[in-house]
Amino acid sequence: MEIQEISKLDNEKHPERIVESRMKKRMKPHSLTSINNLDDGCLMHILSFLSPIPDRYNTALVCHRWRYLACHPRLWLRVDRFVKDLSQPGVFHNIESAVSAARPGDTILIGAGGNHRVSNIQIKKPLCLVGGGEIPDETTLVCARGSDSALELLSTCKLANLTVKAELGCCLLHRSGRVTIDGCVLQCETNPLDHLSCPIVSTAGDEDIEDILSNVEVKETVTEKIKANSVTVLQTRIEGGAKAVSTSGDLVLQRVRVMYSKAYLYFWFDVDYQ
Repeated sequence: MEIQEISKLDNEKHPERIVESRMKKRMKPHSLTSINNLDDGCLMHILSFLSPIPDRYNTALVCHRWRYLACHPRLWLRVDRFVKDLSQPGVFHNIESAVSAARPGDTILIGAGGNHRVSNIQIKKPLCLVGGGEIPDETTLVCARGSDSALELLSTCKLANLTVKAELGCCLLHRSGRVTIDGCVLQCETNPLDHLSCPIVSTAGDEDIEDILSNVEVKETVTEKIKANSVTVLQTRIEGGAKAVSTSGDLVLQRVRVMYSKAYLYFWFDVDYQ
């Protein structure tokens, strides 16, 4: 009797314990399930919300099934210079063909090792280009001499874990869209004419947008969303050239931060409307 009275008093002081015990009784063992019991389509949809590098890349280490799903062409395309069997879906020999075949929002994983030759490749749809190496130096895009740029960006894009080299001209030519450069190396080769080269050149402007907005009365907040041109640089090494960024449109360099290491300088900055 004394034990029962003590338990009643304890339950009156802590009513949440009663609720918890009832929930445990109601939850049967077969009502709990593992994530591995989900079908491939559902699990692949969950993996698609992970950032390509390093999260989705790391899920491929869990098991054979997760590796198959994490590397599935539905989640990203792959550029592999050494692949022999081009019948594999989503695998390409060069970046230009991968960009051409990609759908808006796709991620292209560029294989590490060797140099990928690029020249004035236009990207007109939202894409994410990611280097497949452990560090940016393992995945190098080399711009052919005489080209205006390695990549010409005309849409919202993200570049990560890549090294882009250019001898003359620029590494990246930003025409429009929101571009993010995260953990990359942009390098203009040493040349007597290096005053003609810049790692990043932005010509983005809002002249066409202004013509449209001048005939339409819109709120100021809506106008800011329409003017969606910017470049964001995060933890990126920039070497060579006359200057890091050259702008000839309506964007200006802002919020510059530099971190010094033993061998390199790492930059954080924005190129945005003033």
